Amino acid sequence: MNSEQPIIRRKSKRIYVGKVPIGDQAPISVQSMTNTCTTDINKTISQIESLEKVGADIVRVSIPNIDSAESFKLIKQKTNIPLIADIHFDYRIALKVAEYGADCLRINPGNIGNENRIRMVVDCARYNNIPIRIGVNSGSLEKDLRKKYVKPTAEALVESAMRHVDYLDRFNFDQFKVSVKASNVSIAIKSYRLLSKKIDQPLHIGITEAGSIRNGTVKSAIGIGILLSEGIGDTVRVSLAANPIEEIKVGFDILNSLNIRSRGINFIACPTCSRQEFDVIGTVKELEKRLDDISTPIDVSIIGCIVNGPGEAVIATIGLTGGNKKSTFYEDGLRHKDKIDNDDLINQLEKRIRNKILKINKNV
Repeated sequence: MNSEQPIIRRKSKRIYVGKVPIGDQAPISVQSMTNTCTTDINKTISQIESLEKVGADIVRVSIPNIDSAESFKLIKQKTNIPLIADIHFDYRIALKVAEYGADCLRINPGNIGNENRIRMVVDCARYNNIPIRIGVNSGSLEKDLRKKYVKPTAEALVESAMRHVDYLDRFNFDQFKVSVKASNVSIAIKSYRLLSKKIDQPLHIGITEAGSIRNGTVKSAIGIGILLSEGIGDTVRVSLAANPIEEIKVGFDILNSLNIRSRGINFIACPTCSRQEFDVIGTVKELEKRLDDISTPIDVSIIGCIVNGPGEAVIATIGLTGGNKKSTFYEDGLRHKDKIDNDDLINQLEKRIRNKILKINKNV
């Protein structure tokens, strides 16, 4: 479904993380980060592959020490998706993983070190033809900024970012993106708004340390959603204290809700009331589980009664309106004469949705 008022995105420079374009009107990419111990090579590879399967465009991997860097070398050789090396404290690790094939280096201005160390990281990135992310975080600002501002503020985050943007400008390096993340939604939004007016580099947006799957999803949907609706943001990461797979799913849900980018099935379902003619909640839950492998974007409307069912069904790819013992089925807005027995709804809907996906993909 197209938005009546398309979002006008902020103009930005284009960079590439591997083969994934970021900025300059490229599709907004969705990324996550592994939460395995990087030295557990097989487990890390397995998680990366799981993230790729659910639609991740990019995956970030933490490299806390040299042993992790050596493991990253093998991980990179055995995976296909672009990998960002997450570097803190020790600039020498950045030099090593760049040599080992990292597609991007994330450095934290709050702990990466002095100008000379940053120059060495930049020279290494330039030599290996890979970009850098200046990743500012409200929890790890530089000591002088913590002293100046006392507590994390939008102005503090932006000052940290601009300090390092200036370094890269002086080093004549323009292959970078920037993030100014805060766990406070209002501070994060203000930070990105301020930064977006100062530079034309791509912006990586997100709410850092957002929390549990429920709380973190709400915070991220509000923060990321507001920024995207204003045209700010070129790549997103939803940070959740949960399985990283959920970060990718929520990321795509946010993009889909704003009609920016779609993946998989968008279920439209009523919250239910005493009018429902079948178990809507159970039906949707089971179908989401069974159809999790589908990446083709379609809208599926499942409404329990005739109040809103027909209206939603005619604007969905697949629609179902609850009826007494049998429910009415719609495809591309057209009502089918044959109704579906309520006792076999889930099996019949799965079959018809999969058949529709086959038709769509055959015509692409």
